[in-house]
Amino acid sequence: MPEIDVLDEVVRMIEEVVGEDVLLGMEVTPETTFSDDLGLESIEFVALAERLRERYGDRVDLVAFLGDMDIDEIMAMTVGRLVDHIEAQPAASAG
Repeated sequence: MPEIDVLDEVVRMIEEVVGEDVLLGMEVTPETTFSDDLGLESIEFVALAERLRERYGDRVDLVAFLGDMDIDEIMAMTVGRLVDHIEAQPAASAG
């Protein structure tokens, strides 16, 4: 079974949320920040959270993840930190 690249999935979700034109000519890497680099608004965070929940289920709760951070941590959060968080969650049991 091929391993699914969480980073690629998250980048695709970000593209869906902000629109491909926003990311034109920009490479989203693990070091890309949601605030400074992507300029994500709170409504876009909500849309991203919904996509993450659709893909990964209740095991990935972006709102709760962000809720444990102070405003400076949220502003500095990178795509890589979110990917690490997703990868650290236990996989849903098949069955």
